[in-house]
Amino acid sequence: MADGDWIILLSAAALAFSVISYALLDGADLGVGMLMGVTRRARHRRAMAVSILPIWDANETWLVLGGGGLLALFPKAYAVLLPALYIPFIIMFMALIVRAMALEFRDEATRHGLKRIIDLLLGLGSWVAGMCQGAVLGTLVQGVSSRDGQFSGTGWEWSGPFPIFCGAVLVVGYLWLGACWLYWRTEDELQSKVRAQAKALSCLTIVLLMILVGWTSTLASQYATRLATPEIMIPASVSMLTLTMLFFAGFRTQFHYLPLFCAIGVFVIGFVVMVATLYPLIVPPDVTLSNAASGPVSQRFMLIGFAVLIPMTLFYNTYGFRVFSGKIRPVKD
Repeated sequence: MADGDWIILLSAAALAFSVISYALLDGADLGVGMLMGVTRRARHRRAMAVSILPIWDANETWLVLGGGGLLALFPKAYAVLLPALYIPFIIMFMALIVRAMALEFRDEATRHGLKRIIDLLLGLGSWVAGMCQGAVLGTLVQGVSSRDGQFSGTGWEWSGPFPIFCGAVLVVGYLWLGACWLYWRTEDELQSKVRAQAKALSCLTIVLLMILVGWTSTLASQYATRLATPEIMIPASVSMLTLTMLFFAGFRTQFHYLPLFCAIGVFVIGFVVMVATLYPLIVPPDVTLSNAASGPVSQRFMLIGFAVLIPMTLFYNTYGFRVFSGKIRPVKD
């Protein structure tokens, strides 16, 4: 493999790491936000908000790294994807703004009814953001039309059945992560409630993922071939089964973080299978990593930046989790 190919692969790996880090970290936050929107007891909603309030903004740093990295490392892919996804991206950013405002200012509301409305907005903003992210991912897998390096579609491909289904799968997955996060961070009545939710959501997520894999295999012959490859599906299936067993066993131990880590593992396996299915494409059906990449000098410069920013961001995330670790006890709101 030539040096240029290694640089492209390292660039793709840095970009993929940023994307999956965002999905795992902010995905749990979005899941908690959605659960807050459907939780009746004010003291429980307060505990949910406290569990993510110190860390949610740091988690969204990975979204900036992913978007900026795509532009700098693979500008041709950015040029095709952005026009195709203007609408879901704009809706997603607006939803994230609404969610951020609701989360930060909910304690300023003195009236119980107003605070409930704010929590509903938080849940709605989290749900819309998750749906848009899933639709974006589904549009990417489905394929984006391009001609001479420019988008040539209608701009509404994201509203098709497959992207919308991907949005629904990601929303359910985020809810699962959120329930597992709350099981780790809370106790007593709220913990018992989210434990039941986490178990139900795990089953639903895995069933939806199986349907998604089957549907994906019908979109292109390359997808069907890759997904039928024993080197991909056997390790993925065994890992999924092992993590599922550990997930349910984790509720019978004192290690309350274990169900969350197992859910994260399922997300990682799903992401790895998707990357292995698409490779070497970055924007199906015909934009590959090689022809979408920026020049070697630009990629080396950006990789140096990623080599500095990724460890710093990981340290900041870890430090924030450490400082605000421990159980959260619901109090009167």
